[in-house]
Amino acid sequence: MRIVYMLASLRVGGAEKQVLALAGRMASRGHTVTLVTLLAQSSLEWRTTLPVIRLNLHSNPFSLVAVFGRARHTLRSLKPDVIHSHSFHANIFARIVSRFAGRPMVISTIHNIYEGGRLRMLAYRLTDGLSTRTTAVCQAAADRFVKLKAVSAEKCTVVPNAIDLGEFTPDATRRTTLRESLGADDKFVWLAEGRITAAKDYPNLLGAFTRVLKSNPNAFLWIAGQGSEHEESRLRALAANLGLSRSMQFLGLRHDLPALLDAADGFVLSSAWEGMPLAIAEAMAMEKPIVATDVGGVRELVGETGPLVPAHDPEALADAMLELMRKPEADRLVIGRTARMRIQAGFNFDSRVEEWETLYRALALKAK
Repeated sequence: MRIVYMLASLRVGGAEKQVLALAGRMASRGHTVTLVTLLAQSSLEWRTTLPVIRLNLHSNPFSLVAVFGRARHTLRSLKPDVIHSHSFHANIFARIVSRFAGRPMVISTIHNIYEGGRLRMLAYRLTDGLSTRTTAVCQAAADRFVKLKAVSAEKCTVVPNAIDLGEFTPDATRRTTLRESLGADDKFVWLAEGRITAAKDYPNLLGAFTRVLKSNPNAFLWIAGQGSEHEESRLRALAANLGLSRSMQFLGLRHDLPALLDAADGFVLSSAWEGMPLAIAEAMAMEKPIVATDVGGVRELVGETGPLVPAHDPEALADAMLELMRKPEADRLVIGRTARMRIQAGFNFDSRVEEWETLYRALALKAK
């Protein structure tokens, strides 16, 4: 099959990483795969060896007209059997431009429980008839979009995110080496990972960690992620004001997440909203005990393997973190191994690729 994956950009993020992994697997199976991004290349992108066509959209109406023309020409040249688009901007754009490019099959994927307000939901509703199928990464997102009538229930399918277990496998030697290089010593290290944005609600985490330190000064926090200069400076200022500078470290953008997870003792997610966060799945695959806010598809992913607390509640988050820290190391190891088994059983990327390929073929056959 000829497959086009369309997304806003290849910026470093969970959704983009999942798309690249899926595209790579489809290419390795013999499909002709092309990535099409709406935006120009940026410095903070995932690397890929797959062909990428950048439409170079800018924030003005004249640019949109030009980009629409380029996209139409690109799709007519590629003659894809399926356009698989991801998240709001690419989903709406793919639906519309496909009508002028030979009407290929369009699959739209929703990656978050929140993709914008009323106008965006209206845009989804008005263009719903232009997509062959809409998928959501978790049941919580599917239920919300159907309830808002942004997606018709009969066309909505849940296809959860998944993890490459080969990439995320614990390594005791790597753990020791990285802890030494980062000066972790004998501290209990919490790792939080993800872009510094409102969705991740890092102020909630800093508030919780302040409470953790009062009860257990041996705790340490790593935050691996990057945001805009404004967002990062605000978060660093908050950490300084809370007196956390000596008990935490901003690691910035990292490409060695498996190693960081090895080195950490627990993983914490403080998000205000989510889809199905890859970072949690990756931590579970690395046998790390989890503490997370009960948002989006987190419960579907974590199940009974870790405590979930309400969003925007630093006290509850701190209590859950402290409770986990009090557990004997042997108990935490059991929790971590159980978490990996859950990922292996229900969120293994090999099985998910089969699921996507089966869906592509079924929809293509139906279209004929």
